[in-house]
Amino acid sequence: MPAIGHGAYSRRLGWVAVIATFGGLLFGYDTGVLNGALGFMKVDPVLTGSAGAELSAAEVGLITSILLAGAAIGAFVGGRLSDKFGRRRLIVVLAVMFFVAAIGAVASWNYEALLTFRFLLGLAVGGASVTVPVYLGEVAPFEQRGSIVSRNELMIVGGQFLAFLINAIIGNAFEATPHTWRYMMTVAALPAIFLFVGMLRMPESPRWLVLQGRDAEALDVLRQVRSEERALAEMAEVRELAQITREEQSGHLTEVMRTPWMRRLLLIGIGLAAFQQLTGINSMMYYGELVLQDAGFSHQIALIVNVFSGVASVTAMIIALKFVIDRFNRRTVLLFGFAAITIAHVLAGVVGTQMSTTDPARRWLLLGIIVVFVFIMQGTVGPLVWLMVSEIFPLRMRGAMIGVTVFLLWGTNMLIAQVFPMLTQSIGFGTFFAFAAVNAVAVVFVATSVPESHGITLERLEEHFMETLGKKRGRREASVDATTSVV
Repeated sequence: MPAIGHGAYSRRLGWVAVIATFGGLLFGYDTGVLNGALGFMKVDPVLTGSAGAELSAAEVGLITSILLAGAAIGAFVGGRLSDKFGRRRLIVVLAVMFFVAAIGAVASWNYEALLTFRFLLGLAVGGASVTVPVYLGEVAPFEQRGSIVSRNELMIVGGQFLAFLINAIIGNAFEATPHTWRYMMTVAALPAIFLFVGMLRMPESPRWLVLQGRDAEALDVLRQVRSEERALAEMAEVRELAQITREEQSGHLTEVMRTPWMRRLLLIGIGLAAFQQLTGINSMMYYGELVLQDAGFSHQIALIVNVFSGVASVTAMIIALKFVIDRFNRRTVLLFGFAAITIAHVLAGVVGTQMSTTDPARRWLLLGIIVVFVFIMQGTVGPLVWLMVSEIFPLRMRGAMIGVTVFLLWGTNMLIAQVFPMLTQSIGFGTFFAFAAVNAVAVVFVATSVPESHGITLERLEEHFMETLGKKRGRREASVDATTSVV
């Protein structure tokens, strides 16, 4: 394959990556903006129905979880829609949905209207979560695919950090009123406009065009983002990847459930996805500012110090992408991550429940523990689970198995988002002990069930599971035959 080289096409590819990852930025901002806005929402008389009233813990949780319910559906159908209508066209539609949902949420005239637009926003978030990485991976040259696709993950945590920062500025620079949350959510309309206008000028995925039998158009796209020599040479790879995509889409869940080793892999993938959410990371991303208020910070100060979690998240993601993911065994990093997260939750629980609420050191210790927890999670378990889910599933079943896994990941995320406010209301910082117990189970799960995939081909992983489960099944059948013979 000819070298990538440099030229106008390099700048064009750079712009493709920048524009498309605004979908990730919107994903991060719209999930993170509530971490600061909820404090104002819960006392807004337009939402509560009367002045002086507050939303209940269940109602606060529903504002967050209904977006995640929409995201689960959006992720489940987003891949199928992008396969049918094209990656670029779907991202343009998602940009419109982001804008309409953001403006609709800002203009909400009651609690039910807010929930409706938050659900619509969730559909856009879920669709972007599966479509943008696929689009980037199919437009990028193979030498740069990992770094370009990883920019979307960085933009997601960057969007959450931006939400925390803007919340802190708006919450402190302007007079705080129950309507302040509307200003915070208005900001999300700006990147949605940028994404819409930008994607209108971007090319379609060459692999999708080949899947549609439009090879000439695919070559024209490659000429926009590659040198002429490289574009001609790369068409063969694009056709090969298109064939792989066809194979990925050919499997069905019924076959997975009938095949023991595939069924076990699916359960491992679901376990990884569920335990990633049960670390409690998104409880801090959605409710961190409210937790810091419970720790003893005032509303305004909580908005400011909450930014530290955003800084920790971005920093950890950069370190993980550059120095961790490709250098260490996956299982080792996961075991370290879950073990360290368990310790962090125990410490938060001890400090939160045992130290006096009048002790000034309590709130600062809790802030430090939360920031360290976010840093560890985003540098280990966060990116590793997504990577392993993409590695362990067999090629022909990958589309179906990833679809189920991501759907259940969003479902677990939604459940935690709904329950967390009620837990903290009833048992306070004792909630962190519950998270610690779950993460201790995650350590055992990784140690006993999760395979190592670092430096191992996907084909070898498939052979490993087929051989391992085949032997176990053979031993069980031999044992049954021997028992029958004795009888």
